[in-house]
Formats: sequence, structure tokens, C-alpha cells
Amino acid sequence: MRRTPARLLGRLAAAAVAATVTTGLLTPSPGTPAPESAVPVAASASTATVFYYTKTRNWSSYRLHYAPDGGSWTTVPGAAMEAACTDWVKLTVDLGSASGLAATFNNGSGVWDNNAGKNYALGTGAVTVKDGVVAHSDPCADTGAEPGEARTASVYYSTATVGWTTTNLHYRPAGGSWTTVPGVGMEPACTGWVERTVDLGTAGSMQAAFNNGNGVWDNNNGADYTIPAGTTTVRDRKVTTGAADPCAAQTPDTQAPTAPAKVSASADGVSVVLTWEPATDERGVTKYQVTRTGGTKGTVVSDVGSTVFSDTGLEARTTYGYTVRAVDAAGNVSAASAAATATTGEKPTAPAAGKPLGTDPRKDPIYFVLTARFNDGDTTNNRGGSQHTKSGNAANDDPMFRGDFKGLVDKLDYIKGLGMSAVWITPVVLNRSDYDYHGYHGYDFYEVDSRLESAGASYQDLIDAAHAKGMKIYQDVVYNHSSRWGAKGLFTPKTYGVRDAQWSWYYDERNDGFEYDGLTVETKSGKSYYNGDLWSTAEPSGNTCVNWGTPTRYTSPEGYRIYNCQWPSPTSGMFPKAYYHNCWIGNWEGEDSRSCWLHDDLADFNTESAPVQNYLIGAYDKYIDMGVDGFRVDTAVHIPRTTWNRRFLPAIQERVTQRFGTEAAKNFFVFGEVAAFVNDKWNRGSVNHSAQFFTWKERKEYSADDGKAALEMYDYEQQQGTGSQPTSANAFLDGNNYHVPDHSKFSGMNVIDMRMHMNFGDANNAYSNGKDSDDSYNDATYNVVYVDSHDYGPNKSSERYAGGTDAWAENMSLMWTFRGIPTLYYGSEIEFQAGKKIDCGPTCPLATTGRAYYGAHLAGDVKASEFGTVDSATGAVADTLAKPLVKHVQRLNQIRRAVPALQMGQYSTEGITGSMAYKRRYTDAASGTDSFALVTVSGGATYTGVPNGTYKDAVTGDTKVVTGGTLSVAAPGKGNLRVYVLDLGGRNAAPGKIGTAGAYLK
Repeated sequence: MRRTPARLLGRLAAAAVAATVTTGLLTPSPGTPAPESAVPVAASASTATVFYYTKTRNWSSYRLHYAPDGGSWTTVPGAAMEAACTDWVKLTVDLGSASGLAATFNNGSGVWDNNAGKNYALGTGAVTVKDGVVAHSDPCADTGAEPGEARTASVYYSTATVGWTTTNLHYRPAGGSWTTVPGVGMEPACTGWVERTVDLGTAGSMQAAFNNGNGVWDNNNGADYTIPAGTTTVRDRKVTTGAADPCAAQTPDTQAPTAPAKVSASADGVSVVLTWEPATDERGVTKYQVTRTGGTKGTVVSDVGSTVFSDTGLEARTTYGYTVRAVDAAGNVSAASAAATATTGEKPTAPAAGKPLGTDPRKDPIYFVLTARFNDGDTTNNRGGSQHTKSGNAANDDPMFRGDFKGLVDKLDYIKGLGMSAVWITPVVLNRSDYDYHGYHGYDFYEVDSRLESAGASYQDLIDAAHAKGMKIYQDVVYNHSSRWGAKGLFTPKTYGVRDAQWSWYYDERNDGFEYDGLTVETKSGKSYYNGDLWSTAEPSGNTCVNWGTPTRYTSPEGYRIYNCQWPSPTSGMFPKAYYHNCWIGNWEGEDSRSCWLHDDLADFNTESAPVQNYLIGAYDKYIDMGVDGFRVDTAVHIPRTTWNRRFLPAIQERVTQRFGTEAAKNFFVFGEVAAFVNDKWNRGSVNHSAQFFTWKERKEYSADDGKAALEMYDYEQQQGTGSQPTSANAFLDGNNYHVPDHSKFSGMNVIDMRMHMNFGDANNAYSNGKDSDDSYNDATYNVVYVDSHDYGPNKSSERYAGGTDAWAENMSLMWTFRGIPTLYYGSEIEFQAGKKIDCGPTCPLATTGRAYYGAHLAGDVKASEFGTVDSATGAVADTLAKPLVKHVQRLNQIRRAVPALQMGQYSTEGITGSMAYKRRYTDAASGTDSFALVTVSGGATYTGVPNGTYKDAVTGDTKVVTGGTLSVAAPGKGNLRVYVLDLGGRNAAPGKIGTAGAYLK
């Protein structure tokens, strides 16, 4: 990061539902008896019994307005629903031959719940809709237990860590049969607990598993739970028999939360962004209800998990009113907030929002570009900024903003021809600083920087063009800081500035009719980097900067007198604590690293503040809606894990789910930069500053106040130390077998593998260090792995990697076959700028650095219809594509793409001799995939205890038949590989030789 100084389940087929069971949070290992994965069905496959939760609605009547798939809607307001059990109403719908229905709910008098305008997509069987969350469950099922009967089991299950809205109990009494999947609904007992009492008949116990009705299971890691008669609690897999009622000591929660405050609505075209400050509750607010009035569609109620709501697809030139209510875990609903209104404008002519590709991110090697330095497609948006001459860029005719989206669109086939199917681009938001081409000095987070866009090549156009080629766009995002000039729409500081004889050259004359966009030239100053709106000779109201505007004893490099309050800084009093932290960082591995400024151009957001959270969530919702496929999170370590886990990560998941569905949300790839430049497994022993720490959920509850919670978590985890952190087997094979990973404690953030990065001076060091850390990540198969980047080379080198072509080939061979997602910094495929200083800010020309302009190597035409295969190329780009490392990475991508084990497989070194040798396997019952591969990089290897059968090498085509469980491979040479794939026949047949021999793969 170094600078220039709640799920929705749609209509799933039987196989798909089975797949969700096996890929859920807590699911059985192969060979272990487990809950059946049959589709939940009603009495007939052509009916759906729809249950609707009433406690948080309190309507006088309930109507279901629906349309069977392919059929017509009922007449408004729809069919009346009947009482089912406490807090639930239901209606059974005959679907005929349809496999599901679209549904909305209303009170019969014009108040609607239509899933925030998208309607609900429901399947067959028993389906619940509870506060916006769809699940398969029968919340009113009768287990047959009566008070006082012998042989009953009362089961209390803790939902505090799983976060489920719906919980089902799937069980069978000893000697009996399992309930129909997903089981029977459990009832809220008290905050954090649900309960169900089961009649065991003559049995003394039962087997049990729990699920959320959407294919996510807790079945005790495949072993199921044994629950005896009597009262039992299950919390974080710990079973306590003969337990006391965990709710007995709790007084019933009847107190509603406070009403949300400071509700604000702003319109943009036909969309409205609504924000508010969190409500308070003695036991915690769980969600909010947003009620919209206005327009021709009546009153609409939407359930929201964060304090930001983006309302889209509204009518043009229409005034809408909004109120917000808070809901707690007991279902108590607050009074309505004060109303906020917004009037929409015209419907924009911009292209429709894209849609993420939604596939497993581990399939997609990543190509990382600094957009402004990659390829120039439009010279009219080139800008040099205030440092153009001083930096030496002018002498090279090389403005800092040179590359753009048009240039990137023009060369997507180059990237595809390399075999890369995901493109990580630097931040796109409008920046503002003296040297901001890289994108990390965000100023207006709601606007795309004009210096990157062109007519016909907007950001949306780039996303759509990439998707049309089967390529993903990962957007670099910054939650930690803004530019030193603040964040437009949240807070922008005013500093002292006088246009006297000394400073008039720097302080532009104010032009109230001009708005900075980075591109447009302001007529009075003749600058695109106009700054007249940033200065003031009048002290701003509320300013606490001492001695505003008085001269100091200091002078500038030009000899001009410096005044107090002339430059933004955290300790100047210019930044309100509600929006920004007010200190300089002192200890990079201390608590202040999350709460202080890193640099004077990086104003540190108070991310524990609701207004800041609202601002950022609302901004990044915009880019999610455009269809980006994931976020690379800058400076993730400088925000507390509690804030990620409470606010930002759930908001991302909620928005993707809302817009594109559960599967898209599962595969929306978030990977964070947790910079740690030491070779330790844990960064200098500080768990809070180690990459793997951010892949986990919290394991205890903290204060409801985010600022206090951050400190409590920091202290607790530091005291627990490295030896008491959670561990995972998700990256490792069980012998030769793949097992379903346990993601129940996954935070939602994956990370860049900083430890491997630090050790890529030598591939074997990177490999050894990576293995050593893998049990401490939630799932290391999702780690993003690179050799060098826009910040550092291996071992915190400030130069681009210059280890030589052979070493590069070896590093690539390891990255493309070991666990994790291989990532290539632009130009590394030709050793671009090898040994050059990566970044020297404006003190030297960009052309002499690792961030030099790459477009000269891309001149000409290139076409690629398949990944890793170039159909045609002319000009300089043809010469680039002929380079040995280009040929190497092309073939590596062809091999990786053909062997699922190399993409998503777990690995093991058990029974293997060899320096960089391992076995990998990936199995997916739903698709029938089973892929097993033996890999060695550079050196020879012997594999013992492997399955017998025929193995084919993907590099040479060599065939070996194993009959005694042992396979030996001679050393292929530095940078070379052997990938022996077990031939399992059919769709799992070994591919044999892939591609043609080259300088390294031969």
C-alpha cells in the first residue's frame, strides 16, 4: 500500500440443492454419514407453502401476490394468507408444472414488501420469508412433544456466531428415520438462542444437525450431534447435556431500540441513497426497516442490514419520502425516524448495469495493471498535474495520467492471450493530490476519475467489455483513507491561503462556477489541477487549528513564508474527529496503526464512525451495481477486524446478494492487503497485524460501540497470542482425499499472501514459508500470490524483481501449480523495468521506475479467442508475445485451466520426497469432478501411498502406470514442471500433453 509519499435462495434443482449442502459452511467429509441432501418438498412437487414472518411487520392482514414461473400474476392485492403459528402466516400455492414462483407481500391496503423492488424468487416445498431473507423451513412443524411427556429432548442452539436468520433442526431418534431435509424450524428462545423440543418416543437420544434453510449446515464436521433426552445446549460445536435453560436467567426483551437518527436522502438520476446513524438497543440492533412512500407503486417496506440503503429504478422527477425503523434480535421494532425526502431527476442514458461473472475466483489468474500507466487509448484525457515538469515527466512527454480505460479495453485480448482471466485495476474513484495517477488519493468516492474515461470507454464499458470476453474486473478499493483534501460529500477541509506576491502562483483564484474533476481545465488558472476551492483567508466555523493564518518562522523551499494552518494534517485541528482520526502513526505493529495517519496525503478515515461507514458503503455499492467481480482492499490492516466483520464485509455481501443472488455473492472475491514485511508466520508476533488474522470471524462479542469494540478486540487477541489463534485444514488433503472445506468461521475477506511474496527471491523459500503458514488462514487456496507489485519486490525490495529469467520461470511454475491464485504485475511477463526503483514519487521521471508506461510494448493489433492462445498479432505487441516468459505463462495457464486440481484443489506433501513437490486434488460431487495431480517444480520427486492407476504428464505427455502406490519423477530442470494427472476416465480423464514445448516447459 506504499504511496507516493442474509441470503436469498432462488429456484434450485435437486442437484443444485445437494451441491449447496456439500459446499456450505459446515458440511460432512467424504465417507461420513450425513444429512440427506434431498430437495425440501411439500406434499406435492407442484405446490409451495409460503410462510411469512409477521412480528416485525404488525400488519392487520397479509396478502401474497404471486406469479408461478412462466405464469401470470394474481390480481392485486393477491391471496389472503392464514394464521400458521405464533408470528407466522402461510399460504399453500398450486404451481401446476412450474418449479417456483415470484412473490411479493402486502397488507391489502397499499403497503408492500417486494424485496426492495426485485420481488422474491421462491421455490417449491416449505419456504419462509423472514425480514427479507428466504429459506427452506417449516417454522410451525409439530414435533409431537407435549409438556411433561417422557423422553423428550429440548435443544437450544446458539446463533450468535453463525448469524443465521432461520435455523432448522434435522434429526432422527435413535433407531428411527431422519426428518425430511431441511428438518423442522427452531423457534427464537432469547437473544442469541433458538429452541425446539422433540418427542423421542422410546429412544433415549437422537442424531441431529442444524442448517439455515439455504444449504448451510452445522453437522459437527460430518459427525452429526448426539443429543440425549432432557435439556441440551449446542454452542460453537460444544454440546452440554443436562444443561440449564440458557434463557432462564434472561428477562424477556420487550424494549424496542431507539429510532434511527440523522436520516438523509440524496437523489442521483432515478436512484436515491439513504443513510442514517445506527440506533441503539440494550441487546443490539440486528437490522432496519426502510419504508418508502411516493410514486405510483404505493408504500414499500425493505429490510436492510447496514445503515445505507440504495433505492434504484425509481420514477423520474418524483418526490419520495423515507422513514427508518430499527429491529432488535427479539423482533422489537423502534418508532419511525424523522422522514427524509428526495426528488429524482431524469432517467440516465448510461448503459445498463453489468453483472458479475460469478464463478469460483480460484479459476482465474490475475493480471494487475496501474490503469494510468498501462496503455493510452485516448490522448485527450492525459494529464500531467502540478508535478509534470518537476518530476521529469514533461521531458519524456510522459504525463502521469496516460493510460486509460480505452487503452485497457483495446488490449484485453493481449491479457486474454497471456491466459489471464481476471484484471485487477487500481482505484477508479476521482483522486486529488499533487501526484495521484495511482488512484489511492480518493477525493470523490462516488465519481469515476474523468482522466480514465473516454467517449465509448466508460468504466461500465470496460466492465462489460471484459465480461464479454469471459474476463473479470477486480476493483482496487480504499476504505482506510481519503486524499489530504478529504472526501467530497463527507468532509473537505479548508486551509489558510492568501494570494499575495509570494503565493499567488500556487493559490488559484476562486471560481465558484467551476468544480474540480481532474480533467477539465479551469479557465482563469489554465489548470486541470485547480485548487481555488481549497483555500480560505477566513477561518472556517468550528476550526480548532491554532493561530489560523499567522506567519511562522519557517519558509518553503522557494524561500516563501509558511503560515499556520496552511497545510492539512491530522493534528492541525482541520479534521473533525467524527470523520477522521487525529494522530500520526507511531508503531506500525501497534494499535495506533488502525487509528492514525500513514502519510500527509492519506487522511485517515474514522472508520468506526457511522457517517464514514455510510459514505463508504454507499460509494462502493455503486461499483457493485456496475457488475465488478470483486474488490482488492487497500490498507486493510489499518482498519480493525471488528469493523470489517461488522460493517463493510456484510455490506458487500448484502449488496451483491440483493443485486445478483447468493451464488454471485459467494464468488464475489474480496482480497485484502495486510502488509507485513517480515518472514515470520505472525507479523512480529502481532496477530492483529498478520494477514491470516483477517480471514476469520470474531470469536467473542464486544461493545456495541465500534470504537470501543476495536480496542477490546485488539487487546483480547493480543493477549490470546499466536498460539491460541484458530487453525484450519481447508487447504490440506486428508491423505489422498479432498474434503469439503469448513468456511463457517470465514470473515468474508481473503488476503494477499505477503509471506510468500516476501520470500520469492527464491521459489523454494516462498514455497516453504507458504506451507508453514497455511494452517492459520481460513482457506489458503484463496490466497492471492505474486512475486512483485506496484509497491515492493521480494524481501521488501524497492526495485522490480531482477532475479533473472530462469528464476522468474521457476517462480511462475510454482505459483501456477501450488495452492492460491497466481497474480502477475503488468510487464513482468517480459521482465519489464527489472531492477528499476518501483516508486520514487515526483523526484524522478516515471519512465525510470517500475511504474513506467507499458503501451510501447503493446503497439499493434492482437486478437485472442481462447485463454492462453493468440490468434493473430502485429507490430510491437507481436514481439512482446514472442518473449520466453510470455510463452511460459501462456502454457502454464493452459495447463492450469485443464486440471481442476491445480485451480481449486487442496494439497499435501505426505509421503513425498522432493524440494517443491506436492499432490493436489479437487472433488465436486455435484458436477462429477474428480481431479488428482502430482506436481514437482524443478527438482525430482518420489510419491508414495498414492492411488494406483494411469498417470499422464500434462507437460510431456509421458504415461506412468502405478501398481504399488509409488511414482518417481526425474528432475525436469529449473523452471520446468511435471504434472502427472491420474486418469479417472470420462469427464475426469487425464488430458495428456497440453500445449507445445518451450524454453522452460519441455
